[in-house]
Amino acid sequence: MQKQKKELLRNRLQEIIYESNTAAGKAFDVSLLVLIVMSILIVMFDSVESWHAEFGRLFLIFEWIFTILFTIEYILRLVSLKKPLSYVFSFLGIIDLLAIIPGYLSIFFVGSQSLVVLRALRILRVFRIFKLTHFLTEIQFLSVAIKGSLRKISIFMLIVLMLVVILGSVMYLIENGENGFESIPDCIYWAIVTITTVGYGDIAPVTPLGKFVASFIMLMGYGIIAVPTGIVTTEMALAARRNEQKNEVCPRCGKEGHDKDAKYCKRCGELI
Repeated sequence: MQKQKKELLRNRLQEIIYESNTAAGKAFDVSLLVLIVMSILIVMFDSVESWHAEFGRLFLIFEWIFTILFTIEYILRLVSLKKPLSYVFSFLGIIDLLAIIPGYLSIFFVGSQSLVVLRALRILRVFRIFKLTHFLTEIQFLSVAIKGSLRKISIFMLIVLMLVVILGSVMYLIENGENGFESIPDCIYWAIVTITTVGYGDIAPVTPLGKFVASFIMLMGYGIIAVPTGIVTTEMALAARRNEQKNEVCPRCGKEGHDKDAKYCKRCGELI
């Protein structure tokens, strides 16, 4: 009987924490979202020297409040799963852990000299922003689209790299190693800056032929920038059509985003 009650409690916790298609789940997600945004704002405000000097103690109190709340959330996530280690070593599990570790590390850093270290450790709290992905399960196709386009973009970038090396070498010959084009690496740097339309202006061609080649590279840069965007956009459109997934979360490992016709978890094989 006691075991059955624990199982019901764990299932209820899992429903609230991991599933957003219920009223309790939505309330939990919204509350967690507010806490995440507030904690990030505190980190940002505390980095302002004048505000830290005036409100540093208040910021520290808020940081401990957030640390305790996120610790409770982390423990509840572990308790609600049959296989908690799957969550601990997952990407989001590591991010959640990084969000609470700095607060407890501050206990072991005592003394005025360590205050600088503590403020640097608090920057790790910004990693909490990755926890926002808990609320974005409906656009998981974005990661699928990026993975699908990675190979095409890699090949394209390899071609661009070859093009930059060739054009940089050509400019080295045209400018005769003068006017800032003193070496082939410098020329490659100029080609990258030009082809990406950044245009720092620290190196500029002087010869008529050099200006012609530079103009050609500038115009070509617009097309080069558009290609990766088109590849990712196409993959996103294809992934969106395939993105009909279940909202159920695996009760064993917490895996989300299963296929619509899936009966078992794609990670651990548990019945969902």
